[in-house]
Amino acid sequence: MKQVREDIRNIAIIAHVDHGKTTLVDGMLKQSKVFRDSQNVGERILDSNALERERGITILAKNTAVTWGGIKINIVDTPGHADFGGEVERVLNMVDGALLLIDAVEGPMPQTRFVLRKALALGLRVIVVVNKVDRTFARPTEALNETFDLFIELGANDEQADFPVVYAVGLEGKAGFEHDKLENDLRPLFDTILKQVPPPKVDVDAPPMLLVTTLEYDNYKGQIGIGRLLSGVLRKGMPIVRLTPQGERENSRIEYLFTFHNLAKQEIDEVRAGDILAFGGPEVIRISDTIADPSVSEPLPPISVEEPTVRMTFGVNTSPFTGKESKPGMSTSRKLRERLYNETRSNVALRVADGDSPDKFVVSGRGELHLGILIETMRREGYEFEVGKPEVIYKTDPETGESLEPVEEVHIEVADNLTGTVIEMLGSRRGTMLDMSSENGTTYLKFLAPTRGLLGFRPHFLRATSGMGQIHTLQHGYEPLFGAIQSGRQFGSLVAMEQGTATAYAMVNLQQRGSFFIAPGTDVYEGMVVGEHIRPDDLGLNVVKEKHLTNFRAKPTETTSGLSTPRDMSLDDCIEFLAEDELLEVTPLSLRIRKRILGEEERLRLRKRRERMLEESS
Repeated sequence: MKQVREDIRNIAIIAHVDHGKTTLVDGMLKQSKVFRDSQNVGERILDSNALERERGITILAKNTAVTWGGIKINIVDTPGHADFGGEVERVLNMVDGALLLIDAVEGPMPQTRFVLRKALALGLRVIVVVNKVDRTFARPTEALNETFDLFIELGANDEQADFPVVYAVGLEGKAGFEHDKLENDLRPLFDTILKQVPPPKVDVDAPPMLLVTTLEYDNYKGQIGIGRLLSGVLRKGMPIVRLTPQGERENSRIEYLFTFHNLAKQEIDEVRAGDILAFGGPEVIRISDTIADPSVSEPLPPISVEEPTVRMTFGVNTSPFTGKESKPGMSTSRKLRERLYNETRSNVALRVADGDSPDKFVVSGRGELHLGILIETMRREGYEFEVGKPEVIYKTDPETGESLEPVEEVHIEVADNLTGTVIEMLGSRRGTMLDMSSENGTTYLKFLAPTRGLLGFRPHFLRATSGMGQIHTLQHGYEPLFGAIQSGRQFGSLVAMEQGTATAYAMVNLQQRGSFFIAPGTDVYEGMVVGEHIRPDDLGLNVVKEKHLTNFRAKPTETTSGLSTPRDMSLDDCIEFLAEDELLEVTPLSLRIRKRILGEEERLRLRKRRERMLEESS
């Protein structure tokens, strides 16, 4: 018999990237007296990962809990970026309601559509929070109307479309039921959550069952699984069975049991159904595993996420500098394989497969950023490896046998005077305009474009708009091939011809050939890309040439005067710069772009052979 647990509410906070989810959680934590009044806690408290703080985005979904009016509110903070949609998809099954944040200026955005569609499909009770109503050009009424239209467009039923609305300024911790009458705290938001989000209905007498949705690792307690207890009571020390989606069974015991309280996990002896908990015990825990009483024979339905659309080849570093900048053993194929396959245990949107040789692995993800975060994380852990250029994953239509490619919905905000430039850029990449509107000197564009044409598009877009344009993409689905796209680089690479240390003397005389990525004193090797050429083809350079010694003394500035500052290439820049015949060497200390074939003569022979084969075939 099912019972209602009035003492608990489970909610997720979902929104488009940068609409203030984590900041709103800060306000909820502070006002529920998680901290002392005098305690300095900073901003974006839940973004504890170093990469999250650097990039200003949430990457991993996180759990916390606050108490308001004697009722415990479990909160799941989710990422807003489309590349981390897998994080959102897998945690929504733990909650009964969701706070959908909408920016009062921007209104619903591409990722808003994605997360709302998932929430409505699961039948969650959605509370709309119109955030940042204090911003210049805020238009809360229009933003709310656009949100209602989005609910109807996504097929919300009558109950879901009749959603409660709260207006807020998350940064200041204020909320209210009218946008021009905000209270000085978040009481209206808390009251709405308690009133509108249904308490969990559970069967306490049934055998305990939960689905693992998140994984953590503790140096002392080992693997920790997180999920919502759907039925029964789980006690510390009780025997359990771990059921995998493939039907495997493994008997174990609950060694540790935690619930979330404020920002910490609280170790307890017993958890009743309806609560979100963390547990330890089984040696191996994977996402989508069912933890249940030994009498249970069937696992719960596994978590399903949308398929990846972009892949990259990871491989063992084969450059002349292998092993110089990493710890011993961190660049072997065994270590690399183990790390990549371990990542798939917690990163459900990621796929890893063995490549065409033992030292290569094909890693598939949701986008360039999704894979870029993995590369940066492994780099900081001390791994050394090389990656190839990202490529899209094609599918075949089972009925017609036609090749299909991934297509994305592109939303752009740009100044009115740059609209023509952006339309031309996307037109050359087979983008089809769906909508165009202008307001307050800003043009809003909506395109449908193949993912293939958007790889490496962002830096060109930012340069064309002087960094002032905004671009957001959302996975639309698979469509028939759009045709040939000239989306490659416009310019070739400057390639080092000899191994040694780059000198200012050589670089001053060569800088009219293009822009350099390296500074004098950088160690280089034959085949390493040291800059971007001013012409479409590659050019070999001798950047290690030294000045002949003579009896004449030169001024110290003579060799460096006029030398331009090298381009500082971030990981994202390097990935987007890669050509088909290039690799990115990743070490804990450096990022180096290099040719797949390092020898100049060998590359030349290969190019001539290809040209000859093309002539013969034509």
